[in-house]
Amino acid sequence: MRKVIQFSIYKGDLYYIAEGFNIPVVTQGKTLDELINNLKESLKLFLEDEDLSKYDIQTNPAIIANIELNNLIYA
Repeated sequence: MRKVIQFSIYKGDLYYIAEGFNIPVVTQGKTLDELINNLKESLKLFLEDEDLSKYDIQTNPAIIANIELNNLIYA
């Protein structure tokens, strides 16, 4: 069973968006801090009544978030 749940984070037109790799959780926030708080809350609500074995997840998993950076400026 996995100890970690992975999310991809990217900037949309108005909000930062987080999408789960292996679970159907998507949330957004105007700032990265707001997004992280929303992600924790969404994940808690999603996993509250779910059978964790269905997603191959251990109890109290950690979260890993990959952030997509666009428009890098080269020196």
